[in-house]
Parts: sequence; C-alpha cells; structure tokens
Amino acid sequence: MNARTDRAVIVDGVRTPFVRAFAEYLDMDTIELGKAAVRGLLAQSGIEHSLVEGIVWGGVILPPGAPNVGREIALDLRLPPGAEAYTVTRACASGLQAITLAAAAIERGEADVLIAGGSDSTSNASLTLPPSFVRKVAPVAMSSKSGAADYFRVLSSISPARDLVPRKPEVAERSTGEVMGQAAERMAERNEITRAEQDAFTVMSHQRAAAAIASGRFASEVTPVTTPRGKRVLTDTIVRGDTSLDKLGKLRAAFKRGGTLTAGNSSALTDGAAAVLLMSERKARALGLTAKAAFRSWAYVGVDPADQLLMGPALAMPLALDRAGIALADVDLVDIHEAFAAQVLSVLKMMASPAFCKARLGRDTPVGEVDLDKLNVHGGSVSLGHPFGATGARMVTTMANELHLTGKQTAVLGICAAGGLGAAAVLERV
Repeated sequence: MNARTDRAVIVDGVRTPFVRAFAEYLDMDTIELGKAAVRGLLAQSGIEHSLVEGIVWGGVILPPGAPNVGREIALDLRLPPGAEAYTVTRACASGLQAITLAAAAIERGEADVLIAGGSDSTSNASLTLPPSFVRKVAPVAMSSKSGAADYFRVLSSISPARDLVPRKPEVAERSTGEVMGQAAERMAERNEITRAEQDAFTVMSHQRAAAAIASGRFASEVTPVTTPRGKRVLTDTIVRGDTSLDKLGKLRAAFKRGGTLTAGNSSALTDGAAAVLLMSERKARALGLTAKAAFRSWAYVGVDPADQLLMGPALAMPLALDRAGIALADVDLVDIHEAFAAQVLSVLKMMASPAFCKARLGRDTPVGEVDLDKLNVHGGSVSLGHPFGATGARMVTTMANELHLTGKQTAVLGICAAGGLGAAAVLERV
C-alpha cells in the first residue's frame, strides 16, 4: 500500500434527469444511463479523457450479461484502455459506497483522478423464471448428450402456471420476505409517525425540489439526455411543485390496509444515473480546477432487517459525526435519503430521543434535533426520485455544490439501504 499523499476532493458532479420507471428511459439500460452521466461530467468539467485513471460504479439492478457496469462505461466512452473499473453494490447506498471507495484510493496514493457514481434502470430489471423451470430445463439444455426425446420429456413436465410465469421484481428482503414499504409501515407505527406528518414532509420535499429547478439551482448538476427515440429529457419529471396535503390525502395506502404509506409519500421507482469527479487536491490544483468539497469522514453500519429495516442512518450519521469530531448541532446542512417520508421522520425522532440514543448508541445524551431549515434543502428522493445506485452520488453532488456556493462549512449525509444497511458521510467545504 502506498503512503497517503493528500486528501481527495470533489471537483464536479453531474446526473441525468431522474424520471419515473417505464417512461422516457424505457429503451436505456443502466449502462446507457451511466454513460450519459459520465459523458456529461467529462464535458462539463473539461477534463481530458486521458487523465481518468479509473471508474468506481455503484448499481443494484445489474445487467446479467455485463454486471461490471463501470468497465462497460469506460470502454464505450473510449476512456484509456488502462483505466481500471469495477462495480460495487450496497443496495441504496451503492453510489455513496463507490464514491468513498474512490476517495479512499486517492488518499492512499493509488490514483489522482477517478470518476465514481452509480446508475439503475428499474425499467430494464430482468424478469426471472421460477426456479422450478430452471431445475427442469437446465440439466437438459446444458448437456451435450441431450436429444429430442429429452426435450419432449421436459416439456411434458412443465406446468405453465407454476413454471412459466415470471417473477415480479420486488424490493423485498430475502431474510424476512418483507417488502420495503411494509418495513417502513412498521417503522411508522413503532415511532408514532402519522399520515399527516408524512404528507406534510412530502409537500416540503416537492416544494423545495420544484424551487431548486425553477431557480436554476440544478442547472449545473443535470445534463440533458437524448433517448434512442430522439426525445430530449431536460429536467426531472417526478417533481410536483403543486402537490398539496389535500391531494396527498386522497391517495390510498400502498402497503397495508389502513396503513399510512402511500405512493405519494414514498419514493417512486426511478431510472437515472449520477457521476462525480474526484481528484487528489494536488492534482486539482495543478490542473487549475476548483475543489468544492472533501470527505471528513464516512461510516457504514448494519442492523437486523427484522427489527427496523431502514433505521441505519440513525446509527451511521452519529458514527460519521464522531469520526469527523463534530456534533450534529455544528453541521450546516443535513441530507437524508427519502426512501419514505416515514423513514426520514423516524430517523429524526430516533436521533432526538434520549432513550433510543442510550439503548442503541450507548450515549448519555441524544444526538440532537435536526433543524428543518437545514434538512434536504433542495428536496430528496420522495420528490426527485430514487434510481437505487445513483442516489448517493446525487446527494454528494448537491451537497458539495451547496457548500461551495453558499460558503457553508459542513454537511452530513445519511442513507438507508436494503438488507438493514445504513451509510453516512460528512462533507466539508474546501
């Protein structure tokens, strides 16, 4: 391992517009979306392709034929053949995982210029046949000795209803069988988060995202995408600045009869990609590029999926703050991934609870309350959408830009993820 050189800095970040699944990006898989984001990043930053030493990419719905999405992006965009690339998956924290891995590599002296980010295309998720079909057909199909009689015998044993109906893709826990929305419903009940509170948070998210778009705040973050059908996508399509408590209140519960979670106060299935350009501070200075932010710390944790599946940020954020040597009260910005409004509100309640912090964190005092004026200042996943692998990179880009543009000093990010995972990072302005 090389000796540490200097810190990794965030120079730029770009994402595609985020759109609802099965809509504008229907013909674009996760590789194509990733290419659109990285292409936009290279164009905006003006960096020469030859300087890019590697790509670290995050993804959740990986294409079976080309799961190393990062390498495919590098090859298709004709980056230097020697630019190494790999793909990581940590559920909804995959994008942040990719970025912190790139930052760590730079700070170990292994590279000076890396691109990191993530993408996902829910529209192109693979439909898998039942295991019973595979177990019947695979031994025959993969044997060189199989003949026509073998195939006829297998076909006669196949039940259309049992063996041929594809499985519907679901964001469900393998260990519990529970879909994420059901887990969030349990969190809402356990933490006493009401439907009214969730809907109010949702209105805030949409209004802030709509204001950011209207003001041009995302102009440097969002790169236009031209689809294979020739349609130009210029901005996020899920944001509804005109939503209201009245409109949200008319929606039915989505995951449980009589429940409080709806399609409105939950993040939508989304397609999109985001990419971040990281460099050693020395290299950025040599190239005359402006460094916007750097990582002061990060943290990854796990919790029992059968407990409170999405509580991870309530554990990871305090850990990242401790590693950074600062308190929640000292942070200028807080950005928490909005898988569900109920999940964010639960995390906020946990960090402010003396009992929770004593039992779960071993602290004698609570982490603290988050000032809503500091929280998700330009909206979040409920309003903007949530392409699983891209969200972490979106958050890093927005917070790095916010620190750079406003002169504020620090931001803490928190992400919940499937599998009972939690992630957090503390960014500081450079």
